[in-house]
This record gives sequence, C-alpha cells and structure tokens, in this order.
Amino acid sequence: MNLVWAAVGAGVGLVAGAALRGAVFRLSVPSGEPDRTTCPRCAGPLRSRLVMRCAHCGRRPGTPLVLELATATVVALMCGRFGGQPEVVPFAFLATLGVALATIDIAVQRLPDRLTLPAYPVLITLLAVSAVMEGKWSALGRALLGGAALSAVFLLMALARPGGLGGGDVKLAGLAGLALGWLGWPTLLFGAALGFLLSAVGILALLAARRITLRGDISFGPFLLGGVLLAILVGG
Repeated sequence: MNLVWAAVGAGVGLVAGAALRGAVFRLSVPSGEPDRTTCPRCAGPLRSRLVMRCAHCGRRPGTPLVLELATATVVALMCGRFGGQPEVVPFAFLATLGVALATIDIAVQRLPDRLTLPAYPVLITLLAVSAVMEGKWSALGRALLGGAALSAVFLLMALARPGGLGGGDVKLAGLAGLALGWLGWPTLLFGAALGFLLSAVGILALLAARRITLRGDISFGPFLLGGVLLAILVGG
C-alpha cells in the first residue's frame, strides 16, 4: 500500500464525492419515477445537476459528508493499491462510480442506466490507455472477455430466476468483469464469489435483526461492489 498515493486518492475522492452528491440525490428514486429536482427541506428547485447545496436554504442534498467520506476511503484504497501505475486511473474511476451506485441501490434498489451504461466506454478507454502505456495487451483482452463473461453469467441467472437479479445487476457485472478480468481470471472468480458470499452474510444478518423477511428484496449491487473491492485489493 502506497501511503502517499492513498493520501492523494483521499483528497481526490472527497472532491469527487462532493461533485456526485447532486447526481446521487436526483437519481435516488424508484425505477420509472422522475428525478428529484427540489430540496427536501424547503422544496426549492435544484437547478444545477452538480448541486452541492440548496441555493435557498443552504442544505446539502442527502446525508452530509457520508458520500464524500465513503468515496474518499475507496479511492484512497485504489490509489494506494495501484499508485504509480497507469491503471490507477480506471480503477479510481470505477471506485468513484461504485460508491455512487451503491448509495443509490441501498436507497431505492436501483442501478441507473444513466450511470452504468456511459461507464462502459469510459472504463474500456481508460484500460486501453493503460494497456498502451504498459504494453499489457493480454490484460486488456482478458478484461474485455471478463466483462462479457460475467455479464452473460448474470444475465442467465436473472433469466433463470426472475426477480432475483435485475437488469442493473447484469450491467454492473459487466463493469466488474472488466476490472477483475484485467487482474486475472482467478481474481475475477474470487470477486464474483465474494459478492455472493457477502450477500448471503448480509441477508442472514438482516433476517436475524428482523429488518427483512424471507420474501423481502435486497439490493445486490453493494455486495457485488464490496466483493470487487476486496478482490482488487488482494488479487492480481
């Protein structure tokens, strides 16, 4: 772990988390409903998509500092892991996006296409740049295959058991496969397995706390992202 790069990543994560606060707030609505465009405190309009504070009452949308600190922590871990290497950029990007997606999924059980779909060309481009700089063409090819393979597996699982995994989970799996595939097939398998393991542990904990029932739905995205994070930190 490169502590200097981790400190830089923490600063970058704080800024990125603050910049994403408005988008996360707007998109934290159930699927099919319009974006949130008014302040929950004063009902004033939030005109900017990157709004960090209501212009009328001064309140920050969402819980203060939680998104910023979470983003700072995850980006710091990625920068500490890949500090000084070109792939620090794509993995820091995925970390930032992952925090935003996990926050929305926890709130409303939704992984918006407006965040997942544009992330594909961005992440692939960043990985391609890293491959050019380091000559890691095999890693890039493996990443592309990993993204396709993991999304295909999740799609088959979603079709086999409707209501278990959603379309957002399938699209998120493709992004996860790109990152994990870059690091190697064992890391990809480890990260995917960890996601399901964390999900099982989370479900058991919520059942024990009587926060959900056996028929209740649970967001899988945060568990998959947690598995991806752990696999990236220890694998490759």
